[in-house]
Amino acid sequence: MTATTTAPVAATPVRAEKPPSGGRLRAWATRAPLLPALIFMIAVTQLPFVATLVISFFDWNSLYPDAREFTGFGNYSEVLTDADLRKSVWTTILLTVAVVLASLILGLVLALLLDRKFRGRGLVRTLLIAPFLVVPVAAALLWKHVLYNPEYGLFNGLLHYVGGPQPDWISNTPLLAVEASLVWQWTPFMMLILLAGLQSRDHQQIEAARVDGASDWQVFRYLTLPHLRRYLELGALLGSIYIVQNFDAVFTITSGGLGTANLPYTVYQSFYQAHENGLASAAGVLVVIGSIIIATFALRVVSSLFREEVSRA
Repeated sequence: MTATTTAPVAATPVRAEKPPSGGRLRAWATRAPLLPALIFMIAVTQLPFVATLVISFFDWNSLYPDAREFTGFGNYSEVLTDADLRKSVWTTILLTVAVVLASLILGLVLALLLDRKFRGRGLVRTLLIAPFLVVPVAAALLWKHVLYNPEYGLFNGLLHYVGGPQPDWISNTPLLAVEASLVWQWTPFMMLILLAGLQSRDHQQIEAARVDGASDWQVFRYLTLPHLRRYLELGALLGSIYIVQNFDAVFTITSGGLGTANLPYTVYQSFYQAHENGLASAAGVLVVIGSIIIATFALRVVSSLFREEVSRA
């Protein structure tokens, strides 16, 4: 009996096939309609920011265009050390924190009320959303003339009806007057975010807690509030991005006076009144950097919310 030997077969290397050129053409064909929008976005947003960044490194007064010179980070140092600019930074922080916290609390209360079923809920929800749809300048003018005016404003009219004092709201409480108008406008935004969070709760878990004897406060504290944590963070971050950059209310109600000048108004004042292009550009770049930092955290919160929704599905 003879043994047969089998010769080993040499393994032929498998070459990775290149994707057909037709697939690449189809991919570019699907992306081509987006190119005009991408080019427009770069031209409108990125190129002006690059120009602002370049100008921020120059000592450049538009009244003396030939006297400009490169100063490096001198404008940034002046922004961070100047007393008036530091005060505007502190005013911006105080304004943002107060408006965001008040809007979140009021938005949470309204969201909890709208989460209940009652007749006319759709109409009430539409009316509560309306302040957020008003143009910011129009909203500020509404508060300045219709509500705050000491002679014919609604607030003093109501106080006169009950025999109360007739204060000048803007002169007596200028920062609070700006904050109240912004809270009125941003509370609907917070309400919508928190209402969406309330409607995504696990109702079976809530019913089980009620069967076990949990009160309304216990359900809110141990189930609803932890569930809304991400939505509260998202509302706070998105609100901060917009309030930090707010210019309309400060400019319209107080014109930056009486200690209400925030950083965006100071940028406007440095550019259009003092004609300090380099200094205004440096302050604007700092506002953009702060907004980008806040937006980064907001994107992380949005991503975590999407992951939670996908895991539940």
